[in-house]
Amino acid sequence: MNATPEAVVNERVLVEVRDHVGHVTLNRPDKRNALDIGMFDGLVAAAETLSREQDVRAVVLSGAGQAFCAGLDLQSMMSNPSEIERLLTKEGDAFINLAQQVSWAWRELPVPVVAALHGEIFGGGLQIALGADFRLAAPDARLSVMEIRWGLIPDMSSSRILKDLMSLDSAKELAMTGRIVNAPEAAELGLITRVCDDPMAAATELAQTLAAHSPDAIRATKYLFDRACELDDAAGLHLETDLQMAIIGRPNQMEAARAGMAREAPSFRAATIDPPALDRTRRNGS
Repeated sequence: MNATPEAVVNERVLVEVRDHVGHVTLNRPDKRNALDIGMFDGLVAAAETLSREQDVRAVVLSGAGQAFCAGLDLQSMMSNPSEIERLLTKEGDAFINLAQQVSWAWRELPVPVVAALHGEIFGGGLQIALGADFRLAAPDARLSVMEIRWGLIPDMSSSRILKDLMSLDSAKELAMTGRIVNAPEAAELGLITRVCDDPMAAATELAQTLAAHSPDAIRATKYLFDRACELDDAAGLHLETDLQMAIIGRPNQMEAARAGMAREAPSFRAATIDPPALDRTRRNGS
């Protein structure tokens, strides 16, 4: 699959797929990729589009220009209260609002997401990055949970994610002070995965490495680890077994074994299992 960006979302967010890797680019460089309503819509549309592509095996999330994302475009949002209401209002029986979706959608994407971070990663920009599975940051990147500076609480699902990445006291300290941390400290705190001289190159290389493995195993591994913190030991071990049994003997697992023994590059099919559906079946007792 090769999609033209304009056909996928909007001018705020570009999407392209190359060699099984989806590339999502925040594309408002003149505003340091500050978030307006078009950016929110574009990010959600990008995640929804990629979630339907069974042949996409990993995603790289990045920002054009001098920053990944400098946070919310306050001037744009404050000048249009109806847009703020739209961001925070849940539709129907949805458990999540539009503001939360731009981060949570990357967690729900069945394939791993690698965020390449540079420049400013402030407020909403950090929240978006937190939704990725891996965050690779340039040495001079600066990060902040900045909402307290505007008299707000951390939102966009960050309160759910931060507690899984770092100690509770460190998360509270960042959220209550809004202080800016550099990339080395962010790595020490667990806010990012690691510091890289060229985060875009490193993120692309990691995504290509992930895409070279069985898409069934990669999807199942992401789901298994994301669910692990929610499950007790018995349920977690059951899920581990169920996923393994669903994979063993499938064409992609057999191809991985064949290629490994032959010391050849494997040739995988599109993903053939749906880990969330399998987990729901087990929980329903079917």
